[in-house]
Amino acid sequence: MTLDEIIKSAMGEKEADILLTNVRIIDVFSGKIVDGDIAIAGGYIVGIGSYPAKKVMDMENRFVSPGFIDAHVHIESSMTCITEFARAIIPSGTTTVVADPHEIANVLGADGINYMMKSSRQQPMNIYFTLSSCVPATDMETSGARLGADDLSPFMGDDRIVALAEMMNYPGVIHRDPEVLKKIELAKAHGKPVDGHAPGLTGKDLYAYIAAGISSDHECTTAREAKEKLDAGMHIMIREGTAAKNLSSLIPIINERSSRRIMWCTDDRHPHDILEEGHIDSMVRKAIHAGIDPLIAIQMATINPANYFGISDAGAISPGRRADLVVFSDLHNPCIEEVYYGGVLVAQKGKMLPEIKKPNPAAFQPSMNVGNKEIDFSIPAQAKRLRVIDIIPNQVITNQSIVEAVVSGNKVVSDVFRDILKIAVVERHTGSGNIGKGFVRGFGLKSGALSSSVAHDSHNIIVVGTNDEDMKAAVEAVIKMGGGLAASCDSKICATLPLPVAGLMSQEPVYAVREKLDKLLEVARDFGTTLNDPFMTLSFLALPVIPELKITDKGLVDVKQFCIVPLFAD
Repeated sequence: MTLDEIIKSAMGEKEADILLTNVRIIDVFSGKIVDGDIAIAGGYIVGIGSYPAKKVMDMENRFVSPGFIDAHVHIESSMTCITEFARAIIPSGTTTVVADPHEIANVLGADGINYMMKSSRQQPMNIYFTLSSCVPATDMETSGARLGADDLSPFMGDDRIVALAEMMNYPGVIHRDPEVLKKIELAKAHGKPVDGHAPGLTGKDLYAYIAAGISSDHECTTAREAKEKLDAGMHIMIREGTAAKNLSSLIPIINERSSRRIMWCTDDRHPHDILEEGHIDSMVRKAIHAGIDPLIAIQMATINPANYFGISDAGAISPGRRADLVVFSDLHNPCIEEVYYGGVLVAQKGKMLPEIKKPNPAAFQPSMNVGNKEIDFSIPAQAKRLRVIDIIPNQVITNQSIVEAVVSGNKVVSDVFRDILKIAVVERHTGSGNIGKGFVRGFGLKSGALSSSVAHDSHNIIVVGTNDEDMKAAVEAVIKMGGGLAASCDSKICATLPLPVAGLMSQEPVYAVREKLDKLLEVARDFGTTLNDPFMTLSFLALPVIPELKITDKGLVDVKQFCIVPLFAD
């Protein structure tokens, strides 16, 4: 539609395409419910009230809200390509996502970002991107690419890039690393916000981080931490993913005064959670059930992220905004019944409508290069005591401890009786042959091994197991698939999930991925794991920017000291 036609439609001089009548409109500006009609023309809302229209649809006094927005998500964590990810979340009412292609960028660099942006076109939802700021996240791991400010600059002018993505390298900010500052200045020059990632940062370190221009954080795990960041001027994204679930802990920070600076995000959510719980809608429901005013919970899912990212045509039901709408009957338990994108009904009763176009995903390139060296997980005994990574269930942070080593034949081995298992990271980008080796407590495996090429952030191959033979078999299975997840026992492969797109994603529908993942989880439980999703937990143990002790292909990383530390403690 031309501007002239839009104005004519808004004046009622030209018929609207659709008039939604008998609507209980969620007004996210005033925080009120308004009874009225919604006029739509050319995919946009042109007016509220009585209008001539080509088609009239009775909403039967149901609630209509702006479509929900995920303020921070890694699409790769759904393990499906963008086309299948969109078709999985749209029926839950998410019509806009702000995605950080950080995972694929660490594997394929600028080619990975281009792949995601190309794949996002012609989807029945809005897909915006934040520009990955930490590729690699640190120099304590081997990634598939390095992206400096000059590499990012050509992307920054694109309208679909709405921010610089999570600045995980907070030591680089605080200690004024020139390349880190150059990336922040690049975003500022384009008038785009800089997202943060600063777990546990406090006091003057936090103030320096914010003073640099970083305006949000999604890593808060306690109300006290979130309140300090809110009081210092940050926007807070409350996360409810698969491995990290922070909503319940952060509910106390939400009130009428603070809520407009708070948003929802999923960050990393596996297929079974998407299919069983939903998406942003599940967070809205949980918040309401925890006592948050429904209109505030919906504001946090709509207008708040739209305002933060400067997305002026989404996030509200008002003239000039896209007619991205969700329909539900119960304000206190909003289960999504219909979803509209640009005024077109795209999903109903939890299903995508079959006539909605399914774009083909972009082409991809192989991404496995482990070299020709023999994979050897043995660890010669050098001392009596070891550093061990201690898992905290349902969190991406870890603890660490010092334990007595179990030695067999001059080699340190797993101790299933104390739940101390060997863990390793095999470099897969340059063929260097690097293998970082260590031990972890909290998986509960009594037999077998689990391996994955999804290992944040550089996505080398990570493996945990009770013995070296099973660990090797699982890693070799991942390599053979071109990336993915594998479980092995007695040197045999028990279950797999191929992820050939950068070793991160499948082109199969999300339910097909979920079936394979469920089989892997079943096998892992048979091996004895006590974790709800051991593969998601495993994937974050290679992330050397979240405290306390992690592992990369270069060894153990003490995140608080921000350095490689020896496995043996004495």
